Amino acid sequence: MDIATLGGQLLGQIPLGDIVLYLTPFNLFMFAGALIFTTLIAISRTETQVEAEFGSLNDNEVKVGLKEFKIRRFLAVVCGLATAGAMITGDVFNFTLLVALIGIVNIGIVSAVKQIDVLNAAFQYGLIAMIASLPLFGGAAIILASTGTLSILEIAQLSFTTPMMFFASVLLLLGIAGETGIAPFYATKAEMFRTPGSPFILIIHLSSLLVIVRAIEILLIINKPF
Repeated sequence: MDIATLGGQLLGQIPLGDIVLYLTPFNLFMFAGALIFTTLIAISRTETQVEAEFGSLNDNEVKVGLKEFKIRRFLAVVCGLATAGAMITGDVFNFTLLVALIGIVNIGIVSAVKQIDVLNAAFQYGLIAMIASLPLFGGAAIILASTGTLSILEIAQLSFTTPMMFFASVLLLLGIAGETGIAPFYATKAEMFRTPGSPFILIIHLSSLLVIVRAIEILLIINKPF
């Protein structure tokens, strides 16, 4: 498939040296959505988590301290900006870099939480994210070797898909699945949502959703009938 079929008419390109950004209605919508949510996070304060105490009718309030609040807000904003960049980048390698950055800051958002279950889940998610970086960047390298370019705009003009390009797409999909924590890796990431700190925690979920949608677009552009 071509870019116009998936995202609509090409609205423009933004060349930044070797990095070329391109805009379609589809990409622009996801880019704007990520920026709007990031702006809301930047001006929001964390909610107080209320937990019921076992064996009584009392509630236990879990609050986020000021120092932890500043760190988590900063990391949430970085995650939002990385997600927005991944929506409009026209380079496969830069997309993989931004996805890896999202995985790193997702761990950082919950790393200061003083809850054993949450920290264990973040540690396990971190292991999966580090392992997933191998097929993630390996897939991008194989695409470069197979096509001679990492530009999505250039790849979209190809009329074929070689077996190595298809293999690279499978590696990319595995890497993205591990970095974003979707099935079959969602179990550990789900435990991370038990931590206090909304709306900062919500950017973890939003970034995963947007990255998966953009990844599907890129994979459909790469893979064409043999």
